[in-house]
Order: sequence, then structure tokens, then C-alpha cells
Amino acid sequence: MSGPDFLTALRIPLAIAFLLIDNAAVRLAIVAAVAVTDIGDGIWARHVGGSRLGQALDPVADKLFMAAAFWVVFRSGVLASLEVLGVLLRDIVAALSFLGVSLLGRPKTLPARAGGKAVTVCQALTLVAFLMDSDLVRPLAWATAAISLYAIADYVNVAWTRSGSDSK
Repeated sequence: MSGPDFLTALRIPLAIAFLLIDNAAVRLAIVAAVAVTDIGDGIWARHVGGSRLGQALDPVADKLFMAAAFWVVFRSGVLASLEVLGVLLRDIVAALSFLGVSLLGRPKTLPARAGGKAVTVCQALTLVAFLMDSDLVRPLAWATAAISLYAIADYVNVAWTRSGSDSK
């Protein structure tokens, strides 16, 4: 396990801590730590060279943390189930797509795209608004859902384009 892989793996115990700790300030610190590890592992991996473990672990750690965090949001009643589903839509579609292509024996990796990065930022902002008891939670959730739809369409377009060029 390389240094960047270790940073990535830290998001898994942070997800568990987010579930277990019932203190908004500590949860806010956890969100900050997750953001630092997410940015830091990518920068570090580009500098020293990424690993196959990191390529597989990074999206799993990201999705696991967001699922845990938004489970807390859902359980609080601040957002309805449809709103939480919207916030996590890109992650759900990505996980199902990965499962589908893996079962077909044709796993493909797509590079990170601006829409996907924007979804991640909006998810984090929604969490921060939740933890700060802000009136912006619901508007941010809906904005995240809308950006998720764009990101999904963008990834589908890239995958479709690559799939067409692979068959030529």
C-alpha cells in the first residue's frame, strides 16, 4: 500500500466515525478531513505514480463515506428520502455501472470529469450546510441532484463515444 493509498483508505474509518459520533463540530472536522484526504491522495498519486489499488479504492472510499454521511442526514429527517437519493444519484449510478460492466467482464475506467468533481463539491457543501443547521441544505441537495444528472449524462456520452471508437 502506497502513501496515497493509505490516505484514500483513511476515508473508510472516517465514514464509520461519522456514523458513530453525534457531534456536529466533530462531524464537520471529519468532512474536512475527508476533503483533505480526497484532494491529497490525488495530488500525491499524480506526483509519485498511482497504483491499481488506489484506482479501485478511491471511488469505493468516496462512495462509502457519502453513503454513511447521507444516511445520517436521512435519519435526521432534514431531507426526504427522494432528496437524499438525488444527492447520491451519481454515486448510485456509478456503482451500478461498475457492477454491470464487471459482470460483463469488460471493466473500463473513465477519467474524472468536471461534472463528477462538481457533484462531489456540492455533496460536501450539502453536508456542511446540514451540520451547520443552515436553511441552504434543501436547495443545495436539489442543486447536487441537478448537477448529478448532468454528470451522469456526461459520463454516458464519454463511455458511449469510447465504446464506439473501441469497436472500429
